[in-house]
Amino acid sequence: MLEVFEKGGFLMYPIFICSLIAITIFFERMFYLKSIKTKSKRFVLRVKDLVKKGSIELAISACRKSPTPISKIMLAGLMKFGLGRDEMKEAVEDSANQEIPILERNLSTLSTIGNITPLLGLLGTVFGMVKAFNVIAVMGVGKPEALAGGISEALLTTAFGLSIAIPTIVIYNYLSHRVDKLIRDMEVNCVELIDLLTYQETNNGGIIRDNLSKGGEVEYEISSSE
Repeated sequence: MLEVFEKGGFLMYPIFICSLIAITIFFERMFYLKSIKTKSKRFVLRVKDLVKKGSIELAISACRKSPTPISKIMLAGLMKFGLGRDEMKEAVEDSANQEIPILERNLSTLSTIGNITPLLGLLGTVFGMVKAFNVIAVMGVGKPEALAGGISEALLTTAFGLSIAIPTIVIYNYLSHRVDKLIRDMEVNCVELIDLLTYQETNNGGIIRDNLSKGGEVEYEISSSE
């Protein structure tokens, strides 16, 4: 295998480095996104339950203790409680604009690798063919074995570049799909949170704000029809 790798020429090395970067990003993103999904599901249910009971202070405390992007977005909305639905919505949107790029981190690198590795392979093909034609210019076409090195380099770099690019593009699309689904779930949860906060602000806002200013909490039960 090493011998075949060396026959591909010097461009095999940057292609190989690209493959290592792609593999690293894939496993890092997979573990991160899986962790975020698991933690966020339990966390969102807890925060919604606290808001339904009117325990805004406890909901804020829970958001501050959680390291997930959804917790920071919800915290932004909770901190605007009492200022109106538009203020809460704007705060959530501003926070989301800061947190979403964290979910998308390194995906652009995967896309770049998927695009440049075939080009690196093609460049290796060009170098290999140039080498082959130089051999022809010096020795003519009577010695085909002399052309083998250049032609081999041309084919190997192309094959290696494509073998890295194809799975990288698949990985990029898969991770992008997972991120998009997480973002959609976050949007739904944030809209539901704003609806709950709006309800509390309309019906119990004065009592909750007074209680928050004293550092305490008041719980209110919301019927299932709300």
